[in-house]
Amino acid sequence: MRTTKLQRVVLSGMLIIVSFVLKRAVVSPVIADVFMLGAAMVAGIPIMRKAIAGIKYRILGIDALVSLAVIGAVYLREYWEAAAVTFLFTLGDYLESRTLEKTRASIKALLNMMPDMARVIRDGQEMEILPQEVVKGDTVIVKPGERIPVDGTVTEGNAYVNQAAITGESIPVNKETGDTVFSGTVIESGYLKIRADRVGEDTTFARILQMVEEAQDKKAKTQKFLETFSRYYTPFIIVFAVLLFIFTRDLRLSLTLLVIACPGALVIATPVSIVAGIGNGARHGVLIKGGEVMEKLGQIKVLAFDKTGTLTEARPRVTGIKSFGMDENELLIVAAIGESYSEHPLAKAIVSAAQEKLGPIGEFAETSEIIPGQGLKVKVRGQDYLIGNRKLMLENGVRIEQEQEEYIRQEEERGQTVVIISNVERVLGVISIADAVRADAKQLIADLKRLGIRKIVMLTGDNRRTAAAIAQQLGIDEHYAELLPEDKVKVLEDVSRQFGPAAMVGDGVNDAPALASADLGIAIGGAGTDVAMETADVVLMSNEIKKLAYAIGLSRATVRNMKQNIFFAIIVAALLLAGVLAKKVFLSSGMLVHELSVLIVIINAVRLLAYRQ
Repeated sequence: MRTTKLQRVVLSGMLIIVSFVLKRAVVSPVIADVFMLGAAMVAGIPIMRKAIAGIKYRILGIDALVSLAVIGAVYLREYWEAAAVTFLFTLGDYLESRTLEKTRASIKALLNMMPDMARVIRDGQEMEILPQEVVKGDTVIVKPGERIPVDGTVTEGNAYVNQAAITGESIPVNKETGDTVFSGTVIESGYLKIRADRVGEDTTFARILQMVEEAQDKKAKTQKFLETFSRYYTPFIIVFAVLLFIFTRDLRLSLTLLVIACPGALVIATPVSIVAGIGNGARHGVLIKGGEVMEKLGQIKVLAFDKTGTLTEARPRVTGIKSFGMDENELLIVAAIGESYSEHPLAKAIVSAAQEKLGPIGEFAETSEIIPGQGLKVKVRGQDYLIGNRKLMLENGVRIEQEQEEYIRQEEERGQTVVIISNVERVLGVISIADAVRADAKQLIADLKRLGIRKIVMLTGDNRRTAAAIAQQLGIDEHYAELLPEDKVKVLEDVSRQFGPAAMVGDGVNDAPALASADLGIAIGGAGTDVAMETADVVLMSNEIKKLAYAIGLSRATVRNMKQNIFFAIIVAALLLAGVLAKKVFLSSGMLVHELSVLIVIINAVRLLAYRQ
């Protein structure tokens, strides 16, 4: 008859209690022993089956040691010892499995976020199908409270979407026509029609689940070492127990040695911490690809950042407007009207700034002529204007006054790109534009230094002046500018050689070579990005760069937790061994302490699920 762990614990426990009651009632000791032996069999037979199955595959594990000890106790007619050892081992196994479930709670939470249905339009009809039946190109309808079943593009509607399952963002994000949405996210208000771009196992959510599952199987170096140690340790203990019996002729002592020498707490010390750490990270939008990566992340001494798209938003913005004898708003609107036809990023920044500040632009330039490498000539409201750089002014005979030149030079030293606006006679003003630094970048650099990162460097293909300005603004130790992708790889090798293990932090697209060649690759904003999710060792699913400090803090907390568990397991094993040799620890008490030590190790690891930066 098949029984669950809990049923075996309850039944063997009840048989032990009945045996004690019968003994107290001065009933035949034989009957009491039969109940005690029954308890040992109920709890012990599954243990022995596991031991036999392991031996078939040449594996001598904890089950084999306990089985030998129980057989020896029965041989000595110490039925209480046999029952106590098997009951405690089974109880411990049950409690371990229940507690271990908590370490996988984050993974289960992810699995529970899988959409269970999809509403699509086919042949003009709305129908409900399974998410795996959606095909690329289908139009999917998602209503409030429902999970989005595909990765896709919004074609109609407006909604606030909770993306916590993918990016870890706690605040819902507004999605409208043209925006990208991810499978597994939830519409909190509004509705969307979505064109399915990725379906089934190709969705970002499905790939996250796959990577988290694979990460749990990728063992840390410490874990691999302990498993190898355990493989040789168990046969050694059996031989040692046999030798101890030969020299002492004390079978009870040898059997007790077998029980207390079980390396359970030591073997589980590392994997339980790794699983808890990976689960915590996944819940907060940080994918850490395995135990070895978790260990490496905690040992990083150098962090190298890409600039564009990582430390900055990769979106030029107007940062300042300086007029010379003209109203600033008038200057901005003239520049925006002139740039309205241009596709240049700087032109878009000017137009965007004007719309944000002054509302929609309802006018267009009467004439417009683009001068490559300089800017453009336009006619706005009947007047001719020049919008561009110094060369454009020089070519058209417009003199830049000393005061104006001084202002322009100061802006350029700050890493700003300046756009000069003039009429045919004089300079009217300057608009400063820069790729805006992420709002949380400066705090991140401070947090990383507080965590003990020895060196923080910035690698960029941008010009030296801009790189220097951003490095100074953020408090970065060193910066390297005007680099090609292969140059970044070389710089990484140099800093790693000087300061220790180096991690490259990038957006996972143009940084792929550096991410792959670094000791550790960390990709920012990996949601939906194939290169980021495949190349990097650690993926921050959202664009919240501050989560990098959280990821490093989590890895260090996980490594500390592993070390605590290992140290505790070794101390307990040493004390038990000393107690056995001094004949102060016996079969039942030894097993009790052993099981308690395993539980303490697991409970210590569970603390990682509550880790917060």
